[in-house]
Amino acid sequence: MILLDTIPTLESDRLRLRLLKLEDAPALFDYFDKEEVLQYYDLAPFQRIEEAEQLIQIWNKRTTDKQGIRWAITSKDNDLLIGTIGFHNLSIENNRAEIGYDLHPNYWNKGYITEVISTILAFGFNTLKLHRIEAFIDPAHHASRKVLHKNGMQTEGVLRDYFFEKGRFVDAEMLSIINR
Repeated sequence: MILLDTIPTLESDRLRLRLLKLEDAPALFDYFDKEEVLQYYDLAPFQRIEEAEQLIQIWNKRTTDKQGIRWAITSKDNDLLIGTIGFHNLSIENNRAEIGYDLHPNYWNKGYITEVISTILAFGFNTLKLHRIEAFIDPAHHASRKVLHKNGMQTEGVLRDYFFEKGRFVDAEMLSIINR
């Protein structure tokens, strides 16, 4: 597995993936304050813009520390953040990473997440030389499962009470794709 010192800008047909900036905090806050966005996320809805700033700093530090990569998702037409996507839980010794993403609800059901997942899967396999890319979702999150299946990921099973989130244990459905 190859780890990078900087986050490269990637492009798909309609979207650009770039480094997250503190200037993105208002746009991130604009949807991380919504319960429907964080329903399957391990965070409570944000109350203050500082929470968005802190999350951006955490994601960028993980990149600096070579523990993950998180990109801002923007339209090619403008530089406004509409979501984020990236790799976390990097395992160098196992050439493995976990994918995670979020998107402002104004952009749901337009194929954007399918598009950017495809882009970073190719980057993960071709540039980072990952062997396996995983995703953990709530088994009730049918939209996320559908988009991951569209990108060739296969469900491996459900891990019962795998995460402790928002004061309770929750199951995790594990999906993966292997670079063959």
